[in-house]
Amino acid sequence: MSFQDKVVIITGATGGIGAEVARQFVAGGAKVCLVDLDMARLKELALNLDLKESDYLVKACDVRKEELVKDYVMATKEKFGRIDVFVNNAGVEGEVAPIVDTESDNLNFVLDVNIKGVYYGLKYILPIMYEQKEGSVVNTASVAGFIGSPGLAPYIASKHAVLGITKTAALESAPYGVRVNAVCPGPVDNNMMRNIEKKAAPDNPESVKSNFEQGVPLGRYATNEEVADTILFLASEKAKYLTGTLHRVDGGMGAK
Repeated sequence: MSFQDKVVIITGATGGIGAEVARQFVAGGAKVCLVDLDMARLKELALNLDLKESDYLVKACDVRKEELVKDYVMATKEKFGRIDVFVNNAGVEGEVAPIVDTESDNLNFVLDVNIKGVYYGLKYILPIMYEQKEGSVVNTASVAGFIGSPGLAPYIASKHAVLGITKTAALESAPYGVRVNAVCPGPVDNNMMRNIEKKAAPDNPESVKSNFEQGVPLGRYATNEEVADTILFLASEKAKYLTGTLHRVDGGMGAK
């Protein structure tokens, strides 16, 4: 899929999905701003992608902090002159605990990253896209935005919120020719699911994985590449009439 000379911002860029998304956009000819917490890992990702200095930017950012979000957006606009695609991907799973045992620090952490991080990104990127009269945003939500899951209430709440934000942003952005959609993965074979498995059953994380897989009609976790494929489709001209849509990449879970 061609994204020749398109400018793409990816948050959560060093995670499993983010790094694969970056790889695919770069393969398609895009210029990228890679955003995550750890500058060393960002530099390693850029090195692995074999990027030219003129074609990329790396920005360490805690997306809970509005001024840091504004900074990565403005730095991208200053270097490249425009922003064509925003992959609003940074997110955390938090601790696994029943509602009655959830610590307020964990609740605040998950909601701040997964809701405020998404919201602040939209707040500063959408005006640039409005001025351009074009652009595509893909928010990374989750099947958690459609369901409940014992032990993961903060995460579930945050992803329900991302779906509502996506719909609202799509309606606000449509008059400017800007599209906003969400990708909603089920379990993905990456570090986030490893963390959830270990937190749910420290002595037997494989049993948690097995239970999750049994709930997927296709019988396995998604790969990072399969989720990235959907993100790139939504960002592309092939999806030019799609906005406000919520795309489940869940191996058939939504059919049950």
